[in-house]
Amino acid sequence: MKLKNILTTLNDFAPLSLAQSWDNVGLLVGDPGQNITRVMLTIDLTEPVFAEAVQAQVNLIVAYHPPIWDPLKRVTPTQVDSPLVYNLIRKNIAVYSPHTALDVASGGVNDALAEILSIQNPQPLQSDAPEAAGVCKVVVFLPESDFEPVSQAMFSAGAGHIGPSGKYCQCSFRGTGTGTFKCGPKSNPTIGSPGKFEQTAELRFETIVSITDLPAVLRAMRQVHSYEEPAYDIYPLLNSAGHVGLGRFGDLAEPQSVNTLINRIKQKLKVSAVGLVGSPRTKVKRAAVGAGSCGSLLNDVIAHNCDFYLTGELSHHNALKLQRAGVTTVCVSHSNSERLMLPRLVQVLRKAHPKLTVKVSKKDRDPFTWG
Repeated sequence: MKLKNILTTLNDFAPLSLAQSWDNVGLLVGDPGQNITRVMLTIDLTEPVFAEAVQAQVNLIVAYHPPIWDPLKRVTPTQVDSPLVYNLIRKNIAVYSPHTALDVASGGVNDALAEILSIQNPQPLQSDAPEAAGVCKVVVFLPESDFEPVSQAMFSAGAGHIGPSGKYCQCSFRGTGTGTFKCGPKSNPTIGSPGKFEQTAELRFETIVSITDLPAVLRAMRQVHSYEEPAYDIYPLLNSAGHVGLGRFGDLAEPQSVNTLINRIKQKLKVSAVGLVGSPRTKVKRAAVGAGSCGSLLNDVIAHNCDFYLTGELSHHNALKLQRAGVTTVCVSHSNSERLMLPRLVQVLRKAHPKLTVKVSKKDRDPFTWG
């Protein structure tokens, strides 16, 4: 299995275009053309996880948190911030990180947390722009003789995929119409003559393109289109976005006690202890979730009148802010709020690529020990 095929599956599930602008997501180490037989998933790529991957002859590590964060000035076995990257390259182990793209995506980390609390119809606490879903429609106008070479070139460059992992490919629509134009004196038209107004039969060719593939698709179209200046349009698609954005909130199926929710959280997230801000005797009607560290969401939690908030970690001052607002809050530790997504991602990869060996790291664990 080529790495590029697995990257397509991962990007279909959590488009990298959804990631926050400050994040470092995608393929961080490796060659899209390399062969992959074994995949390991982890929250943090630590030395013990790397050793486990080497022993298991893993070719690809999907690390939720990017192991490369600050710019690397050197990649050597002794440089304090790069020995892990150096060893990954030596062992030919690729690394991919979805991070905030997986937080934001529909069916991602925050939706998984919302399920624990039984939030009904969860909505993002902070919605991203619709075009951030990473899919657009490209419309190209062309003479009928150009249809086959142009459409095939665009499909080969990545256009026309619909559904998870490209379940349908070479998807398009075409219609007929009349194109009009007047060539300038320095033009070299395929049809007509400079200085003359022209009308000609044309096809309107429409297809779906991911934002990441868009530059390559447009280059491919221009290379084979017979017009000197091809006419084309690009439209962001609202229906591709789904419920994307940071965090989730919504009403519970029925009011629950805080203790009931805490017991459910401990069971589902497999944690023995949690941090509690506020009263454990509150009845919860509306709740919110924010995986990891989501201090930027607190105003939204309060503005949406949530009386319960599940998150990974809080600063002292943010805890006081929620306490003053009367929002009972449970912290489970940063990585503990994210680890439940790994088994789900395993199923995504196994379903798309049945011949791959995919597993979750046994050495990945939260750095905190809770008493």
